[in-house]
Amino acid sequence: MKVYTLTGDKGTTALVGGQRVDKDCTRVEAYGTVDELNAQIGLLAHHIKQDAHCGEDVQQVIFAIQNKLFNIGAYLATDGTAESPVYGLTEADVKLLETKIDEMEAPFRGFILPGGSLVSAQSDVCRTVARRAERRVVTLAKEAFVSPLVMQYLNRLSDFFFVFARFNNIKANITEFYWDKNA
Repeated sequence: MKVYTLTGDKGTTALVGGQRVDKDCTRVEAYGTVDELNAQIGLLAHHIKQDAHCGEDVQQVIFAIQNKLFNIGAYLATDGTAESPVYGLTEADVKLLETKIDEMEAPFRGFILPGGSLVSAQSDVCRTVARRAERRVVTLAKEAFVSPLVMQYLNRLSDFFFVFARFNNIKANITEFYWDKNA
């Protein structure tokens, strides 16, 4: 089977189920941004493997997140005319992110500039793409039904990446730089 089909050469793509839509429609923007997030997380996963401060537990969480994002992407790529559940995504997945955030959270003293270690900097990139994915899904939810669980998961996910970036910098003993509004 060839990867290219030529069916998208005129600016359309097929949703799960076969319906053709424009490649820049709200639904494609939503699942495309989730896919972009997953690719950024793949880069983060690579850096995590190279970082002595990250353990096997973090790698497993990242792998689980990537799988959940594939489930969300498939859900969003389906023409959601009815209130259907998201296969493979539950409230327990949101709770797991909350648990991991609580385990890593450091005292909040102000806004921190993105960066630090390579892992933390990439985690910051993942945070911002997660926020964009969330915005795209919110826009889609104005046009069609989207499970609130998807928005909850993406919201928690961006929080997870924010806290993980800080956690990794602290574990690596890297100084965090706070936003200086007078700079």
